[in-house]
Amino acid sequence: MSSSCPHTNGSGAKLRQLILFALLAAIMVVFKEVNPIRMNIEIVSTLIVVYTCIFAWRAFIPVYVFVFVETALYGFEIWTINYLYIWSVLVLAALPLRNYRSPVLWAVVAGVFGLLFGALCAIPYFFISGAGAAVAYWIDGLKFDFIHCAANFTLTLVLYRPLYKLIEYGKKQLNI
Repeated sequence: MSSSCPHTNGSGAKLRQLILFALLAAIMVVFKEVNPIRMNIEIVSTLIVVYTCIFAWRAFIPVYVFVFVETALYGFEIWTINYLYIWSVLVLAALPLRNYRSPVLWAVVAGVFGLLFGALCAIPYFFISGAGAAVAYWIDGLKFDFIHCAANFTLTLVLYRPLYKLIEYGKKQLNI
């Protein structure tokens, strides 16, 4: 008679992975919510880049848990539509480059994403109110996109390597 539980082989690894992805999403929510600045200076983009480098397409899991929690906290509004696709754009941009470990490369990717954030957020306005409204929305927010670009670049340049090492270590400790 075996003393091992029959449900720990595959289901144990899946449970550890589920817990890890929930924790990774919670980290994004916490860092977004405790950010005292709120002017497009955020670590979420950096975390998504790191998650994509480590977990590939599975990075979508914590990203969409994050989107769900943010929607639960603030309600469904037009920004929710943006969140449904905008973070996926970053995951999709990072996926083909995910084997590169250069903080400079990832800082550039995150910076460009920050610069394009307003243009990506203008897409629903195109469908709701037309091209003029979308362009006006985008131009009006360019000052924030420049801040977002610089902040994403700087945060990713500084934090990519330590976050990567920390999350990779956690992944190995959990045997995922």
